[in-house]
Amino acid sequence: MYRHLLVPIDATDLSVEVVGNAVALARSLAARITFFHAEADGAGSLRGDAELLRLTAPQEHDYAYAGKARELLAKAEAAARALGVPCEARHAVHGKPAQAIIEAARGCGADLIFMASHGHRGKLGMAMASETLAVLMNAGLPVLVSSTGEPAAPARSIAIIRDEHRSLAAVMHAWMHALAAATGAGRGADPAMMAAMLRYVREFPLKLHHPKEEQHLFSRLRLRCEDARAELDELQRQHERDHHLVAALAAQVARLAEAEDEAARAEATRVLAADVAAYARFQWDHMGREEGVILPAARRHLLPEDWQAIDAAFEHNRDPNFGGEVDREYRQLFSRIVNLAAG
Repeated sequence: MYRHLLVPIDATDLSVEVVGNAVALARSLAARITFFHAEADGAGSLRGDAELLRLTAPQEHDYAYAGKARELLAKAEAAARALGVPCEARHAVHGKPAQAIIEAARGCGADLIFMASHGHRGKLGMAMASETLAVLMNAGLPVLVSSTGEPAAPARSIAIIRDEHRSLAAVMHAWMHALAAATGAGRGADPAMMAAMLRYVREFPLKLHHPKEEQHLFSRLRLRCEDARAELDELQRQHERDHHLVAALAAQVARLAEAEDEAARAEATRVLAADVAAYARFQWDHMGREEGVILPAARRHLLPEDWQAIDAAFEHNRDPNFGGEVDREYRQLFSRIVNLAAG
């Protein structure tokens, strides 16, 4: 039976579905996953565009040609960790995605390539039928093609929610990683980085993600499913508790920043590490309730007109790691945070 899956991903909505399917398969097989992303080769026809972007907008260049890969892979890893599936991530710069996938599979010792059947929006073409066919013909090892298509409204909305959960999970893992490194070395954590991570959890889940769920998903599910109301009440109480927990984290981050010497910074870091670990456990439980209870109930009970309204609202206010003028600052902040975990 298969023990090691290579899962190519790109920035399309299809990849969110493929990651979920791959994690479910790996869990059932007690297998591990290597997630893989190929970056476009700037040495080819993209050289001029890449160089122009580097000179005119260096932060955007760093994100487009390095940070984005880390972001995509961090989210995929968060999905696997949530279900206890061992995983790692790799990326490569390559002009031919199919060849890059095959080389990655052989290089990591995978015994199965798990990839999407088609898709048309990924710039790298990871999920396009032509690339899938090329992998099938040349891999020299089994390839399992996950049948995916343009997602319907419920699938799109649910994919956005899950992707936002993975964004937060990736930040939490990066935060705990940074604190563990600092406490392990007996030193204080970087106050600026701690403030950046705090800002992400304060601005994204509290101000964007939770209100969007309550206003558009929870309210409609209350009307359609009486049995879900008690769980929805608990989730909304958890949303309120989230504000109090983040306020406590903010106070501890402030103590770290105000510490007068290294001993005080190390002690503040130790306390912050414990607080962040407790907050992460709270988030895992919260996201598990939503994905294990509420989203399946929504699939069963909401009507097409409900999903049309929910989908429109969620697409209008997507996870700040993706496109849009307003999203740029958050995208760069997320990229900075998850790159810390790879450092």
